[in-house]
Amino acid sequence: MKRYHAFWSVLALLLAVGALGLRADDQPANVAGTWNMTVNSDQGALTMVLTIQQDGGKIKGTSKSDFGESQLDGTVKGNSIDFIVHVKSDNGDFDVEHIGTVDGDTIKGTFKMPGNADFSGQWSATRQKQ
Repeated sequence: MKRYHAFWSVLALLLAVGALGLRADDQPANVAGTWNMTVNSDQGALTMVLTIQQDGGKIKGTSKSDFGESQLDGTVKGNSIDFIVHVKSDNGDFDVEHIGTVDGDTIKGTFKMPGNADFSGQWSATRQKQ
């Protein structure tokens, strides 16, 4: 009889721990706020400021640099972030896709411009303290 209770107690504990683990993985990381971002590519380095609003796993906001302000939108799933900056320029409009990993108040990742393999590189961002 004791084995029977021990089995069900262990099973209940494993299920509870598993459920907590699944829930934590599904929760999007908090990326709302203002971020100082550095982009590095073969064309050089660029700094910008991201301002991100978050609604669950969806994000939107702005990217500001010396070249102006652009809109961004994307998603966060767990600690993975994926967003597109929609750039409007005198040379035409284009999108830049950013993929990264969130670690608290830092994000690191890669970027590329779809259709232009020559425009890609690394980026990192640090959240500004409020």
